[in-house]
Amino acid sequence: MPALRLFGRKWLAASDDLVYPGLFEISLRALWLVLLVCVHIGYYDDTWRCARGGEYVRAYMIGMLALLGAVVLVLGALVHQSAQGSITEVQARHLVPPILLLKLFLILPEMALNVCGTMWAFCRDMVVCPYEGHFSRTVIEVVFNWVLFGLAVFGLVMVFDPLGSKRYHALPETPSVGESLRHRKGTSVWKRRFRWAFCWVRSDEHGHEAFQQVAALLSALFRSTDLVPSDVLAGCVLLRIKQKKESREMRRIHMLTNDEPKYSSDAQKVFSMAPRWMNLENARHFLRLSMAAYGWPFVMYMHCGSGLCRLLKHVSCCACLGPAYSRVVDDNCCFCHLAGVKQLAKVREQDVLFASFRNHVFELPFCIIADHQTGNIVVAIRGSISLRDIFTDLTATSARFEAEGVPSDTMAHKGMIEGAAYIERKLRQRRILQRAQLMFPHYGLVLTGHSLGAGVACLLGFKLRPRFPELKVYAFCTPAGLLSREAARLSESFVFTIGVGDDFVMRLGVDSIENLRTGIVQTLHASRLPKYRILLNGLGYMLFGVPSRDLEATWRDDMEGEPLRSPLLGDRAIPTVEAALLSRDLSVRRFSKTRLFIAGRILHIVARKKSPAYEMRWATAEDFMELKVMPRMLLDHLPDNVYRVLGAVLGAQRPHPPVGAE
Repeated sequence: MPALRLFGRKWLAASDDLVYPGLFEISLRALWLVLLVCVHIGYYDDTWRCARGGEYVRAYMIGMLALLGAVVLVLGALVHQSAQGSITEVQARHLVPPILLLKLFLILPEMALNVCGTMWAFCRDMVVCPYEGHFSRTVIEVVFNWVLFGLAVFGLVMVFDPLGSKRYHALPETPSVGESLRHRKGTSVWKRRFRWAFCWVRSDEHGHEAFQQVAALLSALFRSTDLVPSDVLAGCVLLRIKQKKESREMRRIHMLTNDEPKYSSDAQKVFSMAPRWMNLENARHFLRLSMAAYGWPFVMYMHCGSGLCRLLKHVSCCACLGPAYSRVVDDNCCFCHLAGVKQLAKVREQDVLFASFRNHVFELPFCIIADHQTGNIVVAIRGSISLRDIFTDLTATSARFEAEGVPSDTMAHKGMIEGAAYIERKLRQRRILQRAQLMFPHYGLVLTGHSLGAGVACLLGFKLRPRFPELKVYAFCTPAGLLSREAARLSESFVFTIGVGDDFVMRLGVDSIENLRTGIVQTLHASRLPKYRILLNGLGYMLFGVPSRDLEATWRDDMEGEPLRSPLLGDRAIPTVEAALLSRDLSVRRFSKTRLFIAGRILHIVARKKSPAYEMRWATAEDFMELKVMPRMLLDHLPDNVYRVLGAVLGAQRPHPPVGAE
């Protein structure tokens, strides 16, 4: 990095990105060169006995061998130069652009030889030789050469930057000129990609709006930086090292000051001051109902070998040919999603009062279950499992959230606001909850969901509370960028949120992503290692963890030194590492203007290497503001892992009777 400049434009690759691609191509071309030499040693003499075209064959063979040798030498020089210096030491790799131009120039004679070889292979009258085995071997040679040529062209297409024109990157960086033009172009490019890649989403009622919102977000995140995709990957590896170093130092400080957050394995102690309905038994029970909302795909995920057999017990073959089934909407002909709900929730069909499996942008599947075990009507909202759900997640701009009893200036996640409004509208139109109350007048109302479903359940809870003041929400792995702080405090009286370990979704929001961007730029600037070493070390970290020696050896000695100039930010002067590598001040951010938080009273459960295996504490929303790069950041988010952890925590407690929800 910064991004390569060739042919008057920027590309999505840097001068230090060519080590591994170059080594890969060297291995292919060197192997092919050796095979060509071995094969043609015995065939070259036969060309002198050809009745026609012998000189043509010899020219092709010699030309291809010479070209392969030249390409291998050029690639070797390119790899050597690309491996020089750290990520920001661009001058150490100043020979990369001219060598790369030479490599690209060699594509022209390679294409010419491939054309000649193709004619030789398939135009039989051009070459007439007594050796009959030349044809099949030549076809293999020509096809392989075209494959190599196709890989080179594919590489160029992959690193092409639609925003790389001088028209965009040569503009001054001002909000009225440079940024607005780049932002409009970037948004347009992302929208075009979405329309082609996710053409089936375009037909959704809110598909165009989601494309626009997500395109604007992705366009804004890395605007005004000169990062390429490999820089982001290397930055995440460096952040993992930096965060582990900071965690080690923080533990030392806590040991000296005796100020470490107090975790406990005793659930009775932790819940001593909590309402009676907030307990782990009910939480695990309602998490199972949340998982049931995922339907048959989650059954197949949980039981890869026996999932089909488990579903067959609950399906209704060709049910669509029978009378209309008004309680289930948008399921398939055999009601496979409903079968998954019954299998996972362990309920009878008559206990599923309503189920909608319609899945469009901003329209989430949900089901309503009469839970006789706890005496509640449960609205279980599905989390993210489809690309449409991802677009709902990524429509993360802040929008005004209106509900009775919340402050007038409350802001929330726009995609989840739309999802909550959709479910509320369905409940009101079909009068589902009113009918359920008539059927079970003494039952309470519980909303539950995992991930995206948890965020929507929290917002839906605000909307339904005026009519159902005693409702409760059990939210699992709720996204961080959900709700304004004051509204999040109000939700603590009726929302119980549970998170496990290093779950990245509980730390994921526009604000934390922009802080991650800042951290990436800072760590790239402070690193002393070349990028190929960082990526290679990252593979080792995945397999064996981060060794202690790398916590110190990775960084420059002057990382806290005097004012510097950073190529990561277009070579603009920066006053200090912390303050100038992209500001963290919300007032100058280009996308997020309002900080959003997790809703509810948050129970955080962490794993310990010693016994007991798990400990827990009551956390605050501010504890989840930083997006951490950790080995289990994805695994800790999965609902089956949360369910297993809750089971392990309950199994470690002293026996005591479960408490029903109130």
